[in-house]
Amino acid sequence: MSTIRLVLAALAIWPTMITSADADERPNVIVFLTDDQGWGDLGCYGHPRILSPNLDRFASEGLRLTQCYSACSVCSPSRSAILTGRTPYRNGVWRWIPEGSQYHLRTSEITLPRVLKEHGYDTCHAGKWHLNGLFNSDQQPQPNDHGYDHWLATQNNAAPNHLNPENFVRNGKAVGQMEGPSSMICAEEALRWLESRRDHGTPFFLTVWTHEPHLPIESAEEHMKPYADIEDEGIRQHHGNITQMDAAFGRLMAGIEQLGYRDNTLVIFTADNGPEGDGLKGRTRGSTGGLRGRKRDSHEGGIRVPGIIRWPGHVQAGTESDTPVIGSDIFATVCDIINAPLPRDRTIDGASILPLLDGKSIDRQQPLYWRNHLAPEEFRVAMRDGDWKIIGSDDLTKFQLYNIRDDWQETTDLSAMHPEKFVELCDKLIAHDASVLKEGPDWWKDEKNSEKK
Repeated sequence: MSTIRLVLAALAIWPTMITSADADERPNVIVFLTDDQGWGDLGCYGHPRILSPNLDRFASEGLRLTQCYSACSVCSPSRSAILTGRTPYRNGVWRWIPEGSQYHLRTSEITLPRVLKEHGYDTCHAGKWHLNGLFNSDQQPQPNDHGYDHWLATQNNAAPNHLNPENFVRNGKAVGQMEGPSSMICAEEALRWLESRRDHGTPFFLTVWTHEPHLPIESAEEHMKPYADIEDEGIRQHHGNITQMDAAFGRLMAGIEQLGYRDNTLVIFTADNGPEGDGLKGRTRGSTGGLRGRKRDSHEGGIRVPGIIRWPGHVQAGTESDTPVIGSDIFATVCDIINAPLPRDRTIDGASILPLLDGKSIDRQQPLYWRNHLAPEEFRVAMRDGDWKIIGSDDLTKFQLYNIRDDWQETTDLSAMHPEKFVELCDKLIAHDASVLKEGPDWWKDEKNSEKK
């Protein structure tokens, strides 16, 4: 069974005290999400060269998750799961969303900003959105339709790249070219919004979703200087891009402290999926930390991502956990904290991780499950059951079985060695996949049908 390992010896006698917050103790909540960042792309996750001083310090101040997962190995679906607590094929955002497409996060979905707004929170989004095809159009829901009071966003990537982007929209109005790295623009926007609020005593919910290190990668020279000795320009650009994002995160955390919010703010840092490319050429040099697969893959390298939580007075500094958690858990966890009941008219796939933070087991009603339309057909569906992981083909006729505790790099298919467990998990995956696919809209069927024509 996975456990919390206490990094500091003194913690052995420290009493943890995670409880749901009373109304007058409601914390502020920040979800800082990066794009295409590999599990091994930070110093605190073992990267031998990338400089990430702000996030390394942040990890030393909170809980570092070593088996944190995104809900999909591509971006739009994993973002939808964070906001709804529902696996993507249930909530309808089953694929990455091309500009102009019909796919979008429907207003029939109950989102976290909407729940928090109903509980008296101010809400703001800054950064990549990528939850609709018709961005900034009244034909599909926009961030304000999902509960955000204020938003500065792009549909997908920063354009033409991360430096001086031209495609941000603020509350429905195009902004034009903005100066600086896109991640820093997002951090500064969030801080300006916080400073402008009428009542600074009102709790807030803030999502800052950076474009870094997604293509088209472009890093400011100051952030590439530490890598000047590296001949490969692609590596300099990628590593500089992580350092650039880290600087924006540091700016946001410094601002939170200056505004007096640090001690009553839950901050969650994570990523939307594994790294792009093959890691060998160009600027897509993200590291999986030795995990198998990359973005779009159902193996660990496509779905395991960094995850760090800081909540002063509730999460002890310097702790580490290898218990599996997933992006959809954020919804249930925050609802638990503010005593908001989970919706009963739909399946919520995520679970509150408050018990984990108190050294107890997570009460998980739904398994960790993934389906990705872009994964190789033989590795398109996956499910985690304890230390076991089953991976299936698109039509669920071929399977692989791994024990992640013993084989975290997924080198050995154990289906022949553990036939009873293999049959058990095949049956579970087939049944669970069927239940998921029948609950959401049939958009994925429409696209498959059009491909056959």
